[in-house]
Amino acid sequence: MDGKGLARTAGALAGMKVVDLTRVLGGPYCTMILSDHGAEVIKVEPPQGDEVRDWGPPFHEGDASYFIGVNRNKRAIALDMSKAEGKAILLRLLETADVLIENFKPGSMEKWGLGYEDVLSKQFPSLIHCRISGFGPDGPLGGLPGYDAILQAMTGLMSVNGDQTTGPMRLGTAMVDMGTGLYSAIGILMALHERKTSGLGQYIDMALYDCGMALLHPQAANYFLNGVRPKGTGNPHPNLVPYDKYPTKTCDIFIASGNNGQFRKLCELIGQPALADDSRFADNGVRNANRAALTETLAAAFATQDGNELALRLIRAGVPAGPVLPVDEAMAAPHTAHREMVTELDWYRGIGTPIKFSRTQGGTRRPPPKFAQDGSDILGQLGYTAEEIAALERNLVVHTKRRL
Repeated sequence: MDGKGLARTAGALAGMKVVDLTRVLGGPYCTMILSDHGAEVIKVEPPQGDEVRDWGPPFHEGDASYFIGVNRNKRAIALDMSKAEGKAILLRLLETADVLIENFKPGSMEKWGLGYEDVLSKQFPSLIHCRISGFGPDGPLGGLPGYDAILQAMTGLMSVNGDQTTGPMRLGTAMVDMGTGLYSAIGILMALHERKTSGLGQYIDMALYDCGMALLHPQAANYFLNGVRPKGTGNPHPNLVPYDKYPTKTCDIFIASGNNGQFRKLCELIGQPALADDSRFADNGVRNANRAALTETLAAAFATQDGNELALRLIRAGVPAGPVLPVDEAMAAPHTAHREMVTELDWYRGIGTPIKFSRTQGGTRRPPPKFAQDGSDILGQLGYTAEEIAALERNLVVHTKRRL
């Protein structure tokens, strides 16, 4: 295969089979991580399809970029789970599966006679069942639907984003959804590891609410220690100074000085070594107290500099710094290409896997699937005959076109 960021081996998870009933973002992001590294992921969509296929523009052949960005390396089938024959197909898929992941409203699988405790754990004792939900199955908010922005609001993440002029702001990326996908992948791999000892699968209860909370660092740690409500500080770090965005002659740059040695080196490289000996800026504690004065001084020093050149000079000298790049420039950066962080295969372009193994390198194996494109092949591998498949399609148990 010709392309970029492609899988060069079977992958660290080769032989693992995942039945993926998830839609939208958190679950599909989790299963794409697994599929990048060799897991066989069968994406089971409802008759109407994963709704993010419609979340555009932009589109490619009817599928939105939102869907394309998190669904590579998967095979797809569409089942009507409300019909007994649809459930029977799912159960046959689970006979050889290691993992079932779904993000239905809590109680849905149980209502369909597919609950973990009563059915799946007994019929498939080695199966790992991961459920992603908004708030978990019980408690004051149990069973309610979860959406990334709402969870950002409710877990405190939004309150510490933005600054005093903007008020609370949503993070530009769906951090709660994607963070839940990452935590879910970790939980699944933990359960697979434990299964080597016990021989048993287990149920994993993943809630966006919990994962949003888990991302609240250092603000929660600060609050637990000082009892002061954290507030949005915008670009500046709440604990470290200088740690902020600064304008230059050519672009904005970000400086992240984490200790006195880095601050002294910064002062030397901008031609103002005396700043490091100024009593107002001698250590991080007093720099924090005199944040406004230091910010004004540094901004004046940077104003005549070429930002790209200055940031490179700083980071090469050990002072963390970088230009603030728009997405298109970040995608085109030479280091992005070197790290294979833009992956390409046929028409498909996406963000490459950040997990780099020395022996079992993962990556792109196939573009994201069209709706139900692999249904016949998947059913054939399960032992269904051509006549049986045709009947399932005719009776709308298996769908070949989206139900609008």
